[in-house]
Amino acid sequence: MIDAAIIPLKEHFSSLDDPRTQHRIEHLLLDIVLVTICAVICGADNWVEIEHYGNSKREWLETFLELPNGIPSHDTFERMFARLRPEQVQQCFLNWVQAVFNISDGQLISLDGKTLRGSYQQGGKQGMIHMVSAWASENRLVLGQRKVNEKSNEITAIPELLKVLDLNGAVVSIDAMGCQTEIAAQIVSQQGDYVLALKGNQGDLHQDVQQLFDQAHSQNFRGIEHDFYETQEQGHGRQEIRRYWVMGNTDYLIGAENWANLTTIGCVESQRQVGDKMTREMRYYLLSLPPDARFAAAVRGHWGIENQLHWILDVGFREDQSRATQGYCAENLAVIRHLAVNLLSQEKSAKGGTRAKRLKAGWDDSVSNQDFVSSANSLPQIVKKRMRSP
Repeated sequence: MIDAAIIPLKEHFSSLDDPRTQHRIEHLLLDIVLVTICAVICGADNWVEIEHYGNSKREWLETFLELPNGIPSHDTFERMFARLRPEQVQQCFLNWVQAVFNISDGQLISLDGKTLRGSYQQGGKQGMIHMVSAWASENRLVLGQRKVNEKSNEITAIPELLKVLDLNGAVVSIDAMGCQTEIAAQIVSQQGDYVLALKGNQGDLHQDVQQLFDQAHSQNFRGIEHDFYETQEQGHGRQEIRRYWVMGNTDYLIGAENWANLTTIGCVESQRQVGDKMTREMRYYLLSLPPDARFAAAVRGHWGIENQLHWILDVGFREDQSRATQGYCAENLAVIRHLAVNLLSQEKSAKGGTRAKRLKAGWDDSVSNQDFVSSANSLPQIVKKRMRSP
């Protein structure tokens, strides 16, 4: 039943506060939000396309929405999303995710930021919005997001995002911006483990870790508890070798006592050869994990937020081309796209990439867009099956 399929979304977004004057309401808030969700899933990328989608699918939408005055105009969609409080929209999203998804023990959660390039307003009215997202790489799910304040950076947004996530038994990976003692302590206090990237601008700490690895390499890691893993990829005239070392030799690391549960340090060597040209890069990490294969898995998994989530948003949803700049439109639409990514990532019956899935959902009534929306109902079963897979 379609009604049963849409219930999870209706339940979790019904708590939104309506910012309009009550006696002037023509279209119900929940109708506006759910039409937008369905439209974005089915290929709509702007307010005009959302209105067109609603009118073309009105008969189906009326089977589970009230729509007392038909489909709202594109201006109405824009005005509503410009006024909805982003923190409320994000909380509704978070409640929905938590209701249908349980983090398995050892699940990798990657945190990374992305700039909404189309959110810039001419004349300096608004700079480009930057969002930090949490991504469960194994199950390809966005778990939550927070906006970075214009006069701040990711360091302030990351603790706020971590606070609303269930980190019990999870491994959290963050790039160098999040390599802070306070963030490490917060992850540990929430019963999680961390893999934090280091960069050269972090001064003595980066240099100390580099020197410890140089020394360990010089003696071939004799007497040092460690783990090693190597991957090789080649194709299109390119060969790339990645080597991963993780060791527990932290006793001589200056300031190690300031890092909660610091257990190991990691090193990744990336060697790329294209034709006659070879490049080499070394990266270093702090971990609260023992020296085992989870380090390599965490580093490879963290790249998924760039190669999967951010790529899907840019290519499959054309996020960087979005010109939704009024009020809170950009932030709120970013959350709706994340919701669509979660549903489309779990949908396996339609072939092709995200863009193809979206178009098929909107065009093909034999597949029907309700099949994609109904994934909200079946997501727990899908996730549990994938968790049990070896």
